[in-house]
Amino acid sequence: MSRVLVTGGASGLGLALVERFVAEGHQVLSTDVAAGLTPPAGATYRQLNVRSAEDWDAAVEWVEQTWGGLDILVNNAGIATGGRIDVETLAEWDRVVDINLMGVVRGCRAFTPMFKAQRSGQIVNTASAAGLVHPPMMSSYNTVKAAVVALSETLSHELHPYDVSVSVVCPSFFKTNLADSIQGADTAMGESARRLIEKSPRTADDIAAVVVAGVKKKQFLIIPDRPALLAWRTKRFARPLYDRQMRKIAARARQRAEAATAGDR
Repeated sequence: MSRVLVTGGASGLGLALVERFVAEGHQVLSTDVAAGLTPPAGATYRQLNVRSAEDWDAAVEWVEQTWGGLDILVNNAGIATGGRIDVETLAEWDRVVDINLMGVVRGCRAFTPMFKAQRSGQIVNTASAAGLVHPPMMSSYNTVKAAVVALSETLSHELHPYDVSVSVVCPSFFKTNLADSIQGADTAMGESARRLIEKSPRTADDIAAVVVAGVKKKQFLIIPDRPALLAWRTKRFARPLYDRQMRKIAARARQRAEAATAGDR
């Protein structure tokens, strides 16, 4: 039985992961930014804002005092964002970097001393297919998710001498409430992302099942759905085809933007 901490555990993939770990008999601490939420039966809930170093310190203290250690840290909390480079604001960039990237960094920094002392542990970072393939009009989201992949690979080597393993999760779009976090100046891009999320045939439970199986195997790169896997393989092994697909997306976006501009006149 493992001791597991999941951030962003109140909804979406985080909630599905909490439920999956509990169902398999693990001790689970579900955390999220809101106070006083009721977790699934069998789990414990604690408020944790991934932007707060103090909250991370308090989580480490709770784990030490309550469990005497931790086996799996799941850095899952995040928001959806994106937009054209000349439309999305710098404030929006700051927000997504602070949550989606620095939130993961803070979690890794907080628990690495414990893992080193134990000479055991596993870090699981939720990135995205956008961390491996980089569609247009998603500069900020692609950038932070690619950084999470890079951070995860770095730590997989850095922490290996301490018998600490690292996994990074890279799903494509699936049904979740992540669309509710979309906000920003590029409303057209936001609506496109919302449609892709809401129309996906995959659920958070589908993704969580594959993720937990990959975590058990201590698999580094976990690509839990076929569209993400195909996109990644196309980029690696058929780069001209990948580039053509990305440029078609960009061309269609330009047409929509120009049509919208013309309609506003």
